[in-house]
Amino acid sequence: MSESSDAERHPNPVDLHVGARIRMRRKILGVSQERLAEDLGLTFQQIQKYERGANRVSASKLYEIAKSLQSSVGYFFEGLADPAGDGVADAGEPFVHDFLMTSEGLELAALFPKISRSKVRRRILELVRSMAEEEAAAGADED
Repeated sequence: MSESSDAERHPNPVDLHVGARIRMRRKILGVSQERLAEDLGLTFQQIQKYERGANRVSASKLYEIAKSLQSSVGYFFEGLADPAGDGVADAGEPFVHDFLMTSEGLELAALFPKISRSKVRRRILELVRSMAEEEAAAGADED
């Protein structure tokens, strides 16, 4: 198998990142794929392909997406390593990104700050931490 056919099957990591950021921004704003597609004159299937990284977003289309989703074009590249810099992205970004890419994560992120009592927020954190530790221990036992 040649390198070019292998590259055709696997989306470029930058395209995956940009697509994931489009999805995250769209979900944060509560915009459906259909509504975004309509705003851009596309089909919702095209939006799906952009979000999965299956299709690369052109510069002009990314500009239109940024305008529609009320963000800067740079927003879609946040968290990527700076090609002119040291090549290192923020180490915390993958965790935040993975969390916010789930519907539960988005809902938690929206609701958690609305809990005004710090004691309640700490208890929720303790619960989640405990559950994660149990999950990790159960996974270690299976190995």
